[in-house]
Order: sequence, then C-alpha cells, then structure tokens
Amino acid sequence: MGLLSLLLWTPAVGALLLAFVPGQQAAFIRHIAHFFASLALLLSVWLVMCYDRLDAQLQFNEYFPLNPTLGSTYALGVDGLSLPMLLLSTLLTPVALLASSTTLSGPVKGYHICMLLVEFGMLGVFLAQDWALFYIFWEIMLIPLFFLIGHWGGQRRHAASLNFVLSTLGGSLFMLISLLAISQYGSEHGDLLMTTLHQAAQTMPLQQQIMVLLGFLLGFGLSMATFPLHGWLPLALIQAPTAVSLLLAGILLKMGAYGLIRVIVMLPEAAQALQPLLVFLAWFGMLYGGLLAWRQSNLKAMVAYSSVSHTGAVLFGVASLNELGITGAVLQMTAHSLIATGLLLMFGILHTRTHTNSRFNYSNLTEKLPHFSVLLAVVLLAAMGLPGFVGFIAQLHILLGGFQQWHWLMVVFCLGWLINAAYPLRALNLLLMGPAKPALGPLDGLKPTEWLAASVLALVIVGFGLYPAPLLDLSAATNGQLARLIHGRIAASIQPLDHAQ
Repeated sequence: MGLLSLLLWTPAVGALLLAFVPGQQAAFIRHIAHFFASLALLLSVWLVMCYDRLDAQLQFNEYFPLNPTLGSTYALGVDGLSLPMLLLSTLLTPVALLASSTTLSGPVKGYHICMLLVEFGMLGVFLAQDWALFYIFWEIMLIPLFFLIGHWGGQRRHAASLNFVLSTLGGSLFMLISLLAISQYGSEHGDLLMTTLHQAAQTMPLQQQIMVLLGFLLGFGLSMATFPLHGWLPLALIQAPTAVSLLLAGILLKMGAYGLIRVIVMLPEAAQALQPLLVFLAWFGMLYGGLLAWRQSNLKAMVAYSSVSHTGAVLFGVASLNELGITGAVLQMTAHSLIATGLLLMFGILHTRTHTNSRFNYSNLTEKLPHFSVLLAVVLLAAMGLPGFVGFIAQLHILLGGFQQWHWLMVVFCLGWLINAAYPLRALNLLLMGPAKPALGPLDGLKPTEWLAASVLALVIVGFGLYPAPLLDLSAATNGQLARLIHGRIAASIQPLDHAQ
C-alpha cells in the first residue's frame, strides 16, 4: 500500500473500528477517533516532508483499474494544489474533535464515526485523479455531514440538514452532467482520468466547453457558496454543531474552489469567454458578503457571510487566469480555512458558556476571559487582512494578479477588501472593548482542549503570516505549470483565428 492510500484509508479504518466498540464506552471511542485523526495528520506531515516542491507533476501516483467497462480507476496523486488542502483537512479534523470533546451531547459513537467518514471523503476528493473516483468521494462526504447536522445540530437542524443536502446534491447533479459531456470526447481513451479528460476537452467546440463550464460553475459554486448560490450556508453554519461548522467553512467550501480550479485548467478557453461573468460574481460576492457580514447580529451568521466574501476573493484570483492570481486563490483558500475555523471555534466556546450567539450580548471580554480575548483578537486581526497574518499574503497575491490582468480597474475592485475588513474591526470593538455587561456574569476560562485547539490555529495563522515561504514554495511549481497550461491553450486557440484573418 502506497503512502497516499495509507493516508486515505486511515480515517476509514478508524470509523470501521468504532463500529465494533460498545456505545457506552464514550471515553474509549473519543480516544480511538483522536488517535486515527492524529495519525492521519502525522501521515500528511510526512507526505509534505517527502514531497518534492520543485516538481510540478503529480507525485506518489497510485493506479489500479476498477471497472474497465466504465473506464473508472483507483487513481491517486498529489501536487502543489492538492497538498495544502490535504494538510488542512488532516489538521482541522483533530481540531474539530477537540472542539467537540466538551460540548457533545447525544450518541458519541455515531458522531465520531461520521466525523471520521467526513475526513475520509475529504481526503479522497483531494487525492483522486479520476473524475469518477472524485465524484464518489464527494458523495461519500455529504452523507455523514447530513446526519451530523440533522442529529447533533440546533433547533432548526432538520431544515438545515435538508437544505444542505438538497443544495449540494443539486450541485453534484450539474457536476455529473458536465463530466458526462466531457467523457463523450474521451471515450476513445476508455478512462475518466483527469489527464485524459484534460486532453479530450481540447477537441470540444468552444460553445460546448462554455456550457460544460457553466455546469461545473453551478456544481462547484454551490459547494463553495459563491454568490448567488450561497443560500444554504448561513443556516447550515448556524445550526450545525461547532465542530461540524469548522469542517463546513474550513474544508467543504475549499473543495468547491479546488474542483473549479481543476476544471478551469481543463477548459481555459471557456474560462476566458466567461471571464466577465466570473469577475462580476467574484466582485459582487465580495461586496455582498462583506456588507451582510457587517450587519449580522448572530456571530456564526457573520462568519457565514464573510465566507461568501472570501469565496468571492478566491473566485477573483482564479478568474485572473494568471500565476499570481492562482497562487493568491490557493493562499486565500488556506487563509480563510484557518481564519473561519478560528472564529467559529472561538464563538463556539463563547456559546457553551452563555448559550447565545448574539454579538450584542457581549462586551469587554478582556476582563472576563483575558486569554480567550488574546486568541480571538489574533483571529479577528487576521480576518482584516493585516500584515503579519496569513490573510495578508493571500490578498496581496490576488491584488497583484488582478493588477497584472486589469491594471487600474483594481482600484474599483479593492472596495470589496475594504468592506471585508470592516466587520472584524467592528466585532473586535463590540466583543473585547466597551463597558462590561453585568448580565453576563462570571465566565469559565478556557479548558485544556479548547486552549490547545485555539492555540494551534492562532500559531499557524501568525506563523504563516510572518514566514509564508514554506506555504508559497509548496504550491509554486504547480501553480506555475497550471498558469502555463492555461496560457498555452488560450494562445493555441487564438492562432487559428489570426491565420484565418
């Protein structure tokens, strides 16, 4: 078994083992889940250490035919685009389990099985190099998320879980239709490998490429909650338990962005034709999400709408179709995963003590929870995109990529970032400053598991902000290759037109 298979199947083995553990042994169940989640994290760190950052090609490839008739294969591989997402998935899963260790109510066994299955699906999506396998893992991940929200969520959990699954399954349907359309051109090769369909897409007429890309945009856009396909996200984040909301905002949204980048590299001519639409959706999403995040009274809803704004920033970087923009999009995916997870974790900690998510019920937390306030301030400052935090590096690359493509029009687009910086500044003022509210009463300090989870996220946010070189080097070769593939295909499609004229 290769390293990628070992990493992929680790959480699945943990979930299978938990199925045979009696449900009354809650502590033992937690220990097993934490062990396999931590083991997956160690394997991903080992993978990063073994990964050749100078090689832009897929590495650690594994290939095994599953169904030659349908052309599906068990094909795994990793590159600079998928490796950061793998590392995030294996990092945030233990953080989510730590977050739920003191707040979980209800069946412990079923909850931890579902959490490990979610990690299994996430890892499969980022490792799969066959579109059929990609789709299978995508669907595998949605099923346990439906149960996690519907069984362990808030008062409106049933509506939230149903809304979530219908929206994401609807997006999966558009994704499947687009995959079937491309596969018609790759049928002579007899497989659904990403590299094969990448070559097959070159033979598609432009109009069909545009229709296929629109299908993918609907499918992946629903998953990444881009405007105007974001309707499921606020309800799901508010009603989901804290640990599940961490994975929704931290990983699920990035899976859609990851898939969209793969598709745009496969269909660059269509992406160029739809570039005005992509830029409009990105810019309007940034404005819309930032403004709604500003006016939210519910803290988790604020994170949900800010995620719409950050998703717009990712889409903006991808729409630039150049190396700086793609690099910025990948960095923004990483930065938002860490920042949104940190905010949801801190707000979840507050909710366990006060049972309210309204920001108007909090004030001057620096006196009641000094250590908590320091960690929350770090995450809120990072959400503003200030230098010294990971969000600044991402936004800088997106701005440079946009300036390279649209020059001084970026002055207009920067309005989205200004609005997006307003909501964390306001939250910082309302939550940590001002007169104390006696109604809050005394609040318990951070528990060891809460302290560990929050400190890890804060250290990573600050660490990559002050020293971003390892994060940049991890994806640099692959991002450069993706940009060259895009430019090469676009240039090749323009040349016949020039000869014809």
